[in-house]
Amino acid sequence: MLGDITIGQYYPGDSVLHKLDPRTKILAILVYMVSLFIVNNFYGLLGMMAISILVVAVSKVPVKYFFRGLKMIIFIVLLTVALQMFMTPGDVVWQWSFLKITKEGIKQAVFMGTRLVLLISITSILTLTTTPIALTDGIERLLKPFQRFGVPAHELAMMMSIALRFIPTLVEETDKIMKAQAARGASFDTGNLIEKVKALVPLLVPLFLSAFQRADELAIAMEARCYHGGTNRTRLKALQYTGKDLAAGILCICMVAAAIISRTVS
Repeated sequence: MLGDITIGQYYPGDSVLHKLDPRTKILAILVYMVSLFIVNNFYGLLGMMAISILVVAVSKVPVKYFFRGLKMIIFIVLLTVALQMFMTPGDVVWQWSFLKITKEGIKQAVFMGTRLVLLISITSILTLTTTPIALTDGIERLLKPFQRFGVPAHELAMMMSIALRFIPTLVEETDKIMKAQAARGASFDTGNLIEKVKALVPLLVPLFLSAFQRADELAIAMEARCYHGGTNRTRLKALQYTGKDLAAGILCICMVAAAIISRTVS
């Protein structure tokens, strides 16, 4: 299950999405999220689903990466669906004691579940098609105008990038520790809730120690390379907008417009 986490992983490729400026991809993801919450009916949701399928196809990232990422949120999706199904008032189609399912609840459950799946799937495109260095530069450039208000753009971008980059590393470390503890007779799946929580202690302690050690090694490595933050710092590859980024921006504007228009369709 831990190997199914795809957040923070980069899939090398030469697709159009891989070549886009990271700032364009970050803004496009934000626009998609806004558009996804603007639509309020199944017509608009089908349109957003078609856009998601098209983006996945253009990225040339294997579909299995997206399904692997969805495995980790299946509980959240099922919980959201259940809450919408049982707590939405309307025409009752099934009832047992105080539990009841309504037509409106089923529609809302399908709508919210699909929206959540699309949201997770499309946001994973950002890290799958963008290297950590490019992502850091993109976030920093987007936050740069806020430096006049005292926002440490470079430091925030670096922290966010390192956090995303180390998710797969920590997941791999967790898997190794779990296998080592299991080989020594530890069990993480048996017993009641309290016993399962206690069983996590031999897992969390070495995991935190490993994380602190990696952070210390990273800090030493950065100091050894005379890293001094964003002041007067040059880059090997300077970010530059191209015609593809302009086309992507126009498509994003069209997407928002279509999402707003879809609200008028009954």
